Amino acid sequence: MAFKSLKIGKYTIEKPIVQGGMGVGISWDQLAGTVSKEGGLGVISAVGTGVYKNRKYLDAKEMVGKEHRPLDAINFYSYTALKKIFENARKICGDKPLAANVLYAQSEYNRVVEDACKAGANIIITGAGLPLTMPEATKNYPDVALVPIVSTAKALKILCRRWKKTHNRLPDAVIVEGPLSGGHQGFKYEECFMPENQLEAILPPVVEEAKNWGSMPIIAAGGVWDHDDIVKMMELGADGVQMGTRFIGTVECDASQVMKDIIINAKEEDIKLFKSPVGYPARGVKTQLHEDIEKGTAPKVACISNCVAPCHRGEEAKIVGYCIADRLTDAYDGIKETGLFFTGANGYRLTEIITVKELMDKLMNGEDK
Repeated sequence: MAFKSLKIGKYTIEKPIVQGGMGVGISWDQLAGTVSKEGGLGVISAVGTGVYKNRKYLDAKEMVGKEHRPLDAINFYSYTALKKIFENARKICGDKPLAANVLYAQSEYNRVVEDACKAGANIIITGAGLPLTMPEATKNYPDVALVPIVSTAKALKILCRRWKKTHNRLPDAVIVEGPLSGGHQGFKYEECFMPENQLEAILPPVVEEAKNWGSMPIIAAGGVWDHDDIVKMMELGADGVQMGTRFIGTVECDASQVMKDIIINAKEEDIKLFKSPVGYPARGVKTQLHEDIEKGTAPKVACISNCVAPCHRGEEAKIVGYCIADRLTDAYDGIKETGLFFTGANGYRLTEIITVKELMDKLMNGEDK
């Protein structure tokens, strides 16, 4: 099968591969810039930009405490750092399309979306909740393409109705995410294992629903691993795919070497769904952190980042036993004992570190070509 380019709003993606937006230092300037350079769509995560590059781009007033962790949402989602990340990515990919992933569940969503647009994002991708107000956040940036993430055809229908009514706008593309992805899921724990919620089952109904609203590319995500998987998704009606975990195994990935090693060394049984302060399950590698949570000896929760609204300033974090902002930041800093290491269900299949160029060639042409 010959893969076609992907048209998202005014932007053409040469190769129909979208790199997943992985927060707190996994997909920032080096990874996203290189993916776009190689013809895919590089996606910069807006999550936790305040910890960027050991905080060297931030002012002292933006930091707090001996660990120099960002104080409150205005600094955890730092425009200063986000702008620098985009500038560095542009040095790699030039004027090729770049996207920003902004979680709908995060604190100050509208402000961070506007920051991403100002920083130079051509495309905004939003999941972690149904982004009904996404067009409002981008109303001053008409050229920026909007790509929501959904898990059901019903969700897409609700979203299109709302956008059409409030802003006379429809998505420029839509990502359909199944429950094998890394990080937070769009389903409750038990729903993640139901056959009717797997990507192969939810993709065709979304493709059909999209036809009711004109023409929008459909991008399949959640467990897509190799060339054969991409072909399978295309045969089910997708126009492109989004892949996250596979890109962790690249030289250019911004993640710490500790994180890369943990995922490469993980066995299938090590990858689990965990409770999260966000309210939905999240998938990652079971490590020392989770043993400490079970024992009640994990680091104390003291919310300073105010990172996600559903956590209610640390109340949900105390219930599940860990602060997601602090533990993801530890992973970025390469602290094995207390880091939280997200990966998709296929993470155990990661066995080597290769360049983004090598990976893109494998994905486009097949592993053995």
